[in-house]
Amino acid sequence: MDPDSPIRIVDASSGPPAPDEVTSLGVPIVAVADDLIGTDAEYWLDRATFTLAAHATDDRRTITVPDPHAAAAGIARRVTESPITSATCDDVLRAIDADGALAPALTVESLAYSTLQSGPEFARWLASRGPSTSRPDESAPLRYHRAGDTLHIEFHRPRRHNAFNDGMRALLIEALNLAHLDPSVTAVEISGAGGSFCSGGDLADFGGFSDPASAHLARTRHSPALGLSALEKRLGKALRARIHGQVLGSGLEMAAFCGTVTAHPDAVLGLPELSVGLVPGAGGMFSVPRRIGRWRTAYLVLSGDTIDATTALDWGLIDEIA
Repeated sequence: MDPDSPIRIVDASSGPPAPDEVTSLGVPIVAVADDLIGTDAEYWLDRATFTLAAHATDDRRTITVPDPHAAAAGIARRVTESPITSATCDDVLRAIDADGALAPALTVESLAYSTLQSGPEFARWLASRGPSTSRPDESAPLRYHRAGDTLHIEFHRPRRHNAFNDGMRALLIEALNLAHLDPSVTAVEISGAGGSFCSGGDLADFGGFSDPASAHLARTRHSPALGLSALEKRLGKALRARIHGQVLGSGLEMAAFCGTVTAHPDAVLGLPELSVGLVPGAGGMFSVPRRIGRWRTAYLVLSGDTIDATTALDWGLIDEIA
């Protein structure tokens, strides 16, 4: 094992390493398994960032792929391109208790996100993107209305696949606060106009923070995750997300907070943040693992792969397909 490698790939059937072998190098560990039977496999299932398996299993520490070795090699290439972000992702997912409270999880996630905003991998992406292009002003990037006891919230930037921007964030927080403070609202449904639910954060807005510290304070005190979590505690399954098309990044992170997630068969779900040198920063390091565990969450981030509605249902990332 190269001590300078940004990732460790192990054979899940190899069992515990020798006593003198370094077992944790502060890097993601991907286990590759042709057979998950036996105590040797269990050792790595418990310790790896995730395990790639050739045969289907209900164990959410694993991801089934046609060729585990080829998949591991592809992930290694991505991790090698963004080693700081990859290691940070693994650290944060291991540190957060998805069965615990949101506030400390959001703090850990935001501190990591803000740190990466000042790091070399995000800077590299910003340089490759170039100056942010101006966009036409939108008077209503998010709309909401009440019908009976239900508040309907709709992301409304269809030409941008509802890419999430600051205007949408402010209106979403407003709508969520309204629903939370009005006990006569007994259900909330979130959807997206046009071809997608939400394609993630608007890349044109990235890099617009004044400094990482201020960005952290804003993210932990004015995040839609706070309102979604509070509403989910009050409404339970009556907090619903209806998703379709692209459900990526912050779009997936926000949907995962809802008590019921219904997906159209065309939905494509993923966490692409690694490609810009960041980790999920809209509460997704808590909301997504709460549904599918840290292992499959790490896989979505480090691989950059998307999954379809059927796989999302099998994993528990959504509740139904309709």
